[in-house]
Amino acid sequence: MCSGLCQPEDFQPRDPTQDYIFPPELMRIAEETKQRTLVFNGERTTWISPVALQELLGLKAKYPKAPLVVGNTSIGLDVKKLDVCYPIILYPPRVPDLHIVYRVQNGIVIGAATNLAQLRDILLNIVPELPVEKTKIYHTLLKQLRTLAGEQIRNLASLGGHIVSRGSPWHLNPVLAAGKAVLNLASTGGRRQIPLNGEFLERLPEADLSPKEVIVSVFIPFSKKDEFVSAFRQAERRKNALSVINSAMQVRFQPGTDVIEDLTILYGGIGCTTVSAPATSQKLRGRKWNEQMLDEACRLILEEIQLSPSAVGGKVEYRRTLLVSFFFRFYLEVLQALKCMYPSKDLDLPKKNLSALGEFHDSPPRGVQEYQEVDPQQPPQDPVGRPVMHESGIKHATGEAVYSDDIGPIDGQLYMAVVTSTQAHAKILSIDTSEALEAPGVVAVVTAADIPGKNGDENEKVFAEDEVIYIGHIICGVVAETYELAKEATQKVKIKYEDLERILTIQDAIQHNSYFEEERKVEKGNVEKAFHTVDRIIEGETRVGGQNHFYMETNRSVVVPRKEDNEIDIYVSTQDASNVQELVATTLDIQANRIRCHTTRVGGAFGGKITKPSFFAAAAAVAAHKTGCPVRFILERDDDMLITGSRYPFLGKYKVSHTSSEALRSHTRLSAGQTKKEDGRRT
Repeated sequence: MCSGLCQPEDFQPRDPTQDYIFPPELMRIAEETKQRTLVFNGERTTWISPVALQELLGLKAKYPKAPLVVGNTSIGLDVKKLDVCYPIILYPPRVPDLHIVYRVQNGIVIGAATNLAQLRDILLNIVPELPVEKTKIYHTLLKQLRTLAGEQIRNLASLGGHIVSRGSPWHLNPVLAAGKAVLNLASTGGRRQIPLNGEFLERLPEADLSPKEVIVSVFIPFSKKDEFVSAFRQAERRKNALSVINSAMQVRFQPGTDVIEDLTILYGGIGCTTVSAPATSQKLRGRKWNEQMLDEACRLILEEIQLSPSAVGGKVEYRRTLLVSFFFRFYLEVLQALKCMYPSKDLDLPKKNLSALGEFHDSPPRGVQEYQEVDPQQPPQDPVGRPVMHESGIKHATGEAVYSDDIGPIDGQLYMAVVTSTQAHAKILSIDTSEALEAPGVVAVVTAADIPGKNGDENEKVFAEDEVIYIGHIICGVVAETYELAKEATQKVKIKYEDLERILTIQDAIQHNSYFEEERKVEKGNVEKAFHTVDRIIEGETRVGGQNHFYMETNRSVVVPRKEDNEIDIYVSTQDASNVQELVATTLDIQANRIRCHTTRVGGAFGGKITKPSFFAAAAAVAAHKTGCPVRFILERDDDMLITGSRYPFLGKYKVSHTSSEALRSHTRLSAGQTKKEDGRRT
């Protein structure tokens, strides 16, 4: 199959007397760069890559606020999503001391720059060489590594970065803390060790590393015979999902008994840091491992680990339940292990609880296509019943399908990024674009004042004028030579607001009698009378949350003005090209037949690209009209989810009677957002 991406006839003929080799000059350059420090200077950030530990420590002493980046899976999110700027970034993977791996008498030492995939391979190689009783911590780490993110992240994220970032959903840190791991630190002032424990994970100053220190390696000890370590996590998916709650627990018994000598309990996902339960652990030391201890432990955990009713992430009762569910699972696992170690001891493990001990094993997905057999006499042009391939299936699979953003750069093309409202409902007092206009590469700032025709339709405006009615409402657009310059300049637009009353929930809307249309009723018979003559009435309510459409290709428009007769070509991902044509025509105050809309592929939509693409295309068209240049307007995923609507959340209330009259009443309310029409549906 020839993709057409290259022309084989243009290749140089192969010389059979020559072997294919990697260019020696590139090999020489690669070897030379291994021996010297690399420095990359950007407009806002300097990236330094040292080659020796002492050099790294010197840089850290000079720049104590500079983060160390290996896989960039944590800092990269801050830079991209939160627009955090680090003037100096240190890149230490070329320092050999951070990649050491060796075994000592009571454990193993692993370099901090070791990535998580390498950590998995190291543990897999070490575990078979050791007695089972020494590998309990390592088995638990391997269990958690199987579901930690995806293989791409594991190939990049480092052990030291995972530890020092201390994200609450990270589920290796609690295991390392429960296993009594130790951090080997270094600075220009010397070396020291600190325990990786609950205090460190909670970022307590007395247990933390100083700004000038670097984690060189991590010591992970062997487990002991009477010690048990387990870890648990609950997430929305098995892989590539942050934990709702994660936990690691460790217990060590007095030799040959079931009396608790040491106990560690840690939870992630409760707050902004991993939390421990030291008071619970202290009170349970000296207790026997039985149901009385279990009941007491569950009560103490719920008392010590507090979860606010307004906790970030919600699901408060569910997460509180998981706190004790995880400990119950740990109790059963340890009890089963004790029975195997000491068969003669009277340890009660009810059979009804054994099902809780099974691990979940997911099988690889398999696809099966079923279709009916077609009559051999059926004409070949008749598609009924035939397994017809998608018309663009091969192009989609090979990557040859051209989407809106795959259109190559156009001569003189500019890029637009938008400034959106940070307020749910507010009056716009002023828009100051002076600083943005002075930013490098900025050509223009487009606002409602630049619209030559009508600003939007009866439901929504292309650019907000006097007030904003939702977070994400487009106020203006910055047009620049590159998207990066345009995006950076949006931060320099200053907007002053005056807050107005906000209606944020369905209950608020009902309370304020805020409806887009009058209540619609479908009734049969005298419902009120029927409810007065019944023996029993059941009432309740049901809720359905909203959904974001989350299509593959975000909203994007490329507007190309033509010199002849004010004609415009618009390349847009939309489900309703005629609506785009109509809105752009009224916005620019030109005839609709001057506008040509091109939609080769929608890029996924599910109903989410019916009305909104018209406003995005109109905004880009205003920018093209003002500058006289082609304008490309691409929404990143975060902006797309912020600005566009979604499938509505519902609140339904019902009232049902049980008699021969069979009366039924149901009231349904849906949150239609800020406009009367969204995604093609009228509320």
